[in-house]
Amino acid sequence: MTPTRPRRSHCLTALLCAALALCSGAATAARCIDEDRLPPPDAAASAPAPSVPVDARTQLQTLVRDALRQSDAVGAANLLAQAAEGDTAAARAAAQPQLSLSSTLGPSGSNYEDSATSSGFQSRTTVSFSALIYDGGRTRELTDWRSQLAKAAEQNGVSTREQIALQAVSLAIERSRFRLQTQIYRQYDRQMSCLVQALEEIVEADRGRNSELVQARKNEQQAALLVVQSASTLRQVEIRMQRLIGSRLPTGDGMGALLLTPPPLQQIVAEAENASDIASLALQADAQESLARSVAAEQKPQLSWVVSGAKAIGSGRSASWTAGVSLNVPLLNPGAQPSLDAARERAGAARLQLADALENRRYKMAEVHEQALNAFERARRGSEVVRDSDQLRNATLQQWQQLGRRSLFDVMSAESEHYALRVAYINALHDGQQSTALLRSLGRGITAWLQ
Repeated sequence: MTPTRPRRSHCLTALLCAALALCSGAATAARCIDEDRLPPPDAAASAPAPSVPVDARTQLQTLVRDALRQSDAVGAANLLAQAAEGDTAAARAAAQPQLSLSSTLGPSGSNYEDSATSSGFQSRTTVSFSALIYDGGRTRELTDWRSQLAKAAEQNGVSTREQIALQAVSLAIERSRFRLQTQIYRQYDRQMSCLVQALEEIVEADRGRNSELVQARKNEQQAALLVVQSASTLRQVEIRMQRLIGSRLPTGDGMGALLLTPPPLQQIVAEAENASDIASLALQADAQESLARSVAAEQKPQLSWVVSGAKAIGSGRSASWTAGVSLNVPLLNPGAQPSLDAARERAGAARLQLADALENRRYKMAEVHEQALNAFERARRGSEVVRDSDQLRNATLQQWQQLGRRSLFDVMSAESEHYALRVAYINALHDGQQSTALLRSLGRGITAWLQ
């Protein structure tokens, strides 16, 4: 019996050391619950916010203003609108009095019956002053055509600015999304690193648990890979933002309290006709109708008054003047009717395009509105699942540490699922913001909403 006592004492000592190592590892693992995490999501975080903080709105206004100032597309749209205004002024000036001067210089000759022939070098100058009296409304319709096109060009400029503003807001939302994702994945990486450290201490006392350490290190590497991927995507989004607004990016994303309330569907559908794209198509349709009326007016009589004078010096000096009314009546023009039919068909096609675009926009609004509601509902339900998941992973970790009722694989699965659910919650919330921004843009515009 005596020889067995040292053997028993040695075994008890080994077990005690293993238990102390396990407790030490458990104590280390107890510190693995990340404290630097996002505020726990709840229903209020994903519910429609009653108001938007002024600083957040101001930050987004600054972002949009910088994007508009940097955009060459906005500058091009402004120049096209100015050019269209110049075309309108030119069409309007056609109805005003016209003054012209013409001069010829060179040899000339004349031959009258039963009289001598004369020839020589002659200079002739003619001054003509005329004004339109009546042209069947052609000039007026051409002016209206140009005026409607100028207004359409102005609306196209508004549409271009709206697209740039929406792009800036969308990039700000994406930047917020991937900043939060990167933060979550870094927490996941820290959590895995902490568990690896705990297992390293355990394995020093119990080599049989080395496979658990290998599994933990694999999950740590996967978490680190997620951090790298998310950070890279964030940098790509920021590069696109720099292309849009310049090298200076806002220090904060400021998107947490913005665009959490999708507007009522009936309200946004009622705003569809006032959207810049729809207004531009409506003006273009009006312009095509004015052009068709101007083509029809070409077949009506045209009346104008003319005063002209001419003086020739050199061979055969002479002077003459005329004053009166000029009448032009089209009698035969085989191409007039086909031209009129083509102009009317283009006007009809423009009206159909307008109706189709308006109908498509209304259905698009309904679709995006449903997407926004679905995204916020997913965020609301996801916040509840995240809370339950947080409790589950804490309980799983404690059971593994203190009671040995759970395996490391259960702990890893609970941790992985918890952080995946947090990322899913963030994605759902930002999906809702993206849909709400698009919905605002399809209505009066995101720029009007920011004002």
